[in-house]
Amino acid sequence: MRIAFFIALMAITLSACASAPSRINNACAIFEQRDGLFNNWSRQAKRVEREFGVPVPILMATIYVESGFQPYAKPQRKYILGFIPWGRISSAYGYAQALDGTWATYKADTGHWSASRSDFGDAIHFVGWYHHRSSQKNGIPLTDGYNLYLAYYAGHAGYERGQFTSGIRGAAQKSANMARQYEQQLRGCGY
Repeated sequence: MRIAFFIALMAITLSACASAPSRINNACAIFEQRDGLFNNWSRQAKRVEREFGVPVPILMATIYVESGFQPYAKPQRKYILGFIPWGRISSAYGYAQALDGTWATYKADTGHWSASRSDFGDAIHFVGWYHHRSSQKNGIPLTDGYNLYLAYYAGHAGYERGQFTSGIRGAAQKSANMARQYEQQLRGCGY
């Protein structure tokens, strides 16, 4: 009886880890939903903040805009003749929507060879790593959520060229606004 209960509890716990939190507009609620025995998103986020110097609200806002905290998020498919599915518009995947090549560079640079884009701890570490590189390569302050997101989306060379569509600028503003909202919320709930 105890073994069956333990297996059922593990299945419920693991299935909760593989789904997006339900209240993604509130950083405190996200952490409350994901901080448990087998998972501790707030501790992982704080660890990344200490390692790379990027504030937790900016890290979380980047993931909010990129995937809405969906662990298996993928970009839209292309369609032939408007209805025949054909490939995806990019190789972006997971919480951080990291591209295949950039993810490979991240793993080589950090030595996190077993990192997975659908694991929150790995994804938020990637975001911190990338923002830190943006600060080093493009001179963006680690507290500038708007420009960090522009560099995240456009890449370091794209950021240097500075040619951003209104859609990219809108996404960067959304990320910066969400970072401010998350910062206020986290201050209020003591995370």
